[in-house]
Amino acid sequence: MDKLDKTLIGSLLLAALFSSAVSDDWKASVTKNLDALVTSCVVVPCSFSHPGNPLPSSKLRGIWHISNRRDKVIYSEDKSKILDAYKDRTTILGQLVGAESQKFSFVEDCVDLKMQHSPPEIKLTQSRAAFEGKAFTATCSVRHTCPSFRPKLSWSRGNADQIFEKHEEISPGIWVMESVLTFVPEEKDDHSQLICTAVFHGRQTTTKTLHLYLKRAANYKNIIIPIVVLVVTAGVIGLVSGLIIKKYKKRIMELQSQEGSVWNRMSRFSRRFRSNAPPPSQTNRRMYRGDFAEEKP
Repeated sequence: MDKLDKTLIGSLLLAALFSSAVSDDWKASVTKNLDALVTSCVVVPCSFSHPGNPLPSSKLRGIWHISNRRDKVIYSEDKSKILDAYKDRTTILGQLVGAESQKFSFVEDCVDLKMQHSPPEIKLTQSRAAFEGKAFTATCSVRHTCPSFRPKLSWSRGNADQIFEKHEEISPGIWVMESVLTFVPEEKDDHSQLICTAVFHGRQTTTKTLHLYLKRAANYKNIIIPIVVLVVTAGVIGLVSGLIIKKYKKRIMELQSQEGSVWNRMSRFSRRFRSNAPPPSQTNRRMYRGDFAEEKP
């Protein structure tokens, strides 16, 4: 109980939302656990059922106290009974309707409040990848327990026309504040940052950053231009290569032609030299014949 008392002292406002229904017995439904930010407020949803016929709220009184310590009153219409630490900090929301000339204490149905000294974390998401020239959407959301003082969300860029806000209760005592930013990224936005800031009651602040990386949308220019450049480059290289090969072929043919002419001249000179040489003498001819022929007896 002391622990609960200490946690409650940190809250700014403790509110109870009452609703009732007729049944055969007294029953209460209270949110069991809530994390509340110090300097902000917390709403504790409570509904109950009771026997008998319903009566207007003017006939009923609702009292909140710490656990089973009825002397430690957190809320009562008689403010003199409220603990000094909670005076002017608690109220009841909604209609309090119950049975006549009866009272009941739901001491077994308590809420455990845990005080948070740091703001809850922001959730920052994007709908899809960011493309240059196409609409891009980012969503910033944060949970809280204080609908009377909603957190204020802001962006590092964008104007009122580009921002849409939504606030809803997602579970008993828990609300979500959401801000949606939509804009068309430009080339200069590549590798930039989107920062969402949440300011809570009591000026507690938290931020979250989304890094923006743009993708270029494919278009025909990006495809055709490189192909054209490649084809033209290949054509120029082929033309230059053809001219070089043609030039060297011509040179080779010229060299071969020159070589053939020299060879022909040398061949003619050799034949001329042999034709101008003196014929062999008779002795030599006989010797040649004698050398290779048999003598007759």
